[in-house]
Amino acid sequence: MTSVPVTFTGPEGALEGRIDCASAAQTDMQAVLCHPLSTHGGTMQNKVVHTLAKAAAAKGISALRFNFRGVGMSAGSFDEGAGETDDALAAMRWMEEARPGSNLLLGGFSFGSYVAMRAAAEHPPTAMISIAPPVRMFEFAILHPPSCPWLMIQGDDDEIVDATDVINWVRTLKQPPELHIMEGAGHFFHGRLVELRDICNEFIDRVLNKQMQGRSLGGDSA
Repeated sequence: MTSVPVTFTGPEGALEGRIDCASAAQTDMQAVLCHPLSTHGGTMQNKVVHTLAKAAAAKGISALRFNFRGVGMSAGSFDEGAGETDDALAAMRWMEEARPGSNLLLGGFSFGSYVAMRAAAEHPPTAMISIAPPVRMFEFAILHPPSCPWLMIQGDDDEIVDATDVINWVRTLKQPPELHIMEGAGHFFHGRLVELRDICNEFIDRVLNKQMQGRSLGGDSA
């Protein structure tokens, strides 16, 4: 997997990122990945976010992971999720401007899953992956769930996010995600990252296959 440093313009100035891909992009999908809480050390180098990037890259998808405002070389300061949502939207637009007409996979881990869900309400992605969403710490209940294919992964031994809270919240949604509970997995999925990557890969495969089927049907009817 190649990893190329990039800089793009966010609402508060330059945002630092990296684009990961196994080779030249092989699909019309790109990915934007959001990291965990910066006030608790979250950055784009987080191992779970990096695992998401590897899962996307393995499928020929260019994946942008980036530092929110105030993290690393990114301009600005922490903004409780509101400003970080604007950063994510800027990242999504920047990727789409580079490849007009491309589809977008939006992913986030912990706080990043909250930001991604907020961003998805304003700029709907083609597919979304949420990992360990801190539903009690942030106002997930007031957010609109995405209508696209949506995978959620939660460890049942998570020491930060109570799996029961996540399950109960998902049950309230009219359009719930595909919820995958990983038995014995903690918040940072120590020792379970390969399994996490495989679950993401299976989901991405299904999304890409559905897109290919849709294009085939469209071509047949033309």
